[in-house]
Amino acid sequence: MRALVAEIPVPEFDTTPFTAPPALADATVAIVTTAALRRPDDPAWGVGDESFRVIPGEARDLTVGHVSPNWDRSGLAADLNVAFPVDRLAKLAAEGVIGAVAPRHVSFHGVIEGTLSTIMLDTGPAAAKVLLDDGVDVVLLTPV
Repeated sequence: MRALVAEIPVPEFDTTPFTAPPALADATVAIVTTAALRRPDDPAWGVGDESFRVIPGEARDLTVGHVSPNWDRSGLAADLNVAFPVDRLAKLAAEGVIGAVAPRHVSFHGVIEGTLSTIMLDTGPAAAKVLLDDGVDVVLLTPV
């Protein structure tokens, strides 16, 4: 697996776009995870799947689509918040640390081979639009 991953080309960019977010106390926060989470009625993940799933904030009946033997799922089985810390965000919102928890979050499948051009040009911008339409200011990335 390490040798396979070492051969994946890494894109280089001339510039990095950046927009300053509001203060966290005023920010709407969403989760973007690579845990391959999905709801029972969502399509299953395929090998090399570069699509994404929209996860409603109230969803807790999520399944994990990863098949990699290199990932220990026991922590996530014990507590969904390991990869999808939506309950922790709700607590932060209740305490005024963050402004609000987004109504929807995004899950990608983390084991992807190739150039990732579909994510860079298609599904990534589409996922970003979902979050922007919900007024998201900040994302919490949970790579798995």
